[in-house]
Amino acid sequence: MNDSHEFFMKRAIEMAAKGMNSNAGGPFGAVVVKDGEIVAEGHNKVTSTNDPTAHAEVVVIREACKKLGSFQLTDCILYTSCEPCPMCLGAIYWARPKAVYFACTKEDAKAIDFDDRFIYDELEKDMDARKMTFVQLLRKEALPVFQSWAEKNDRTDY
Repeated sequence: MNDSHEFFMKRAIEMAAKGMNSNAGGPFGAVVVKDGEIVAEGHNKVTSTNDPTAHAEVVVIREACKKLGSFQLTDCILYTSCEPCPMCLGAIYWARPKAVYFACTKEDAKAIDFDDRFIYDELEKDMDARKMTFVQLLRKEALPVFQSWAEKNDRTDY
C-alpha cells in the first residue's frame, strides 16, 4: 500500500469525523481522487438534509460527476471510511470508478447499529416474499417508452 492511498483514506476518515461532529449524519466519509488530486470529498448528510440517499459515497459521487462533467468516474478512485452499503455499492458500480478503498467493514458498522443485512436478505427473496409491498402496474403502457429508447438513435448509452 503506497502512502498516497493512506493519505486519501485518512482524508475520508477525517470527513467521517467532520460530518459526525457537525451532526450532519452518521460517521461516514468519502473522497474521490483522479490523477492524484481530490476531485470531491464529503460525508454522510442523511439527517441534516432529510435525504436517505445522502450517504457519503453518494454525496461525493454526485459532486465529483458534477465537477468532471461526466456521469462516470472514469480513472477515479473512491476512498470511503466504511465498506459501502447496498445502495452505495449500486451507485459505485453505476459510476464506474477504477477502484474502491474502504476502512471499516460492514461488521464494524453493524457493531454501531448500522446493519444492512436486512437489505441483502431482501434482495435474495422473491418480490412477493419481501417485507415491503411491491406491485407491478401498467407494464403494457410503460413498454412503449422502453421500445422508443431501444430505437432512439441519439441516445447516450451508459
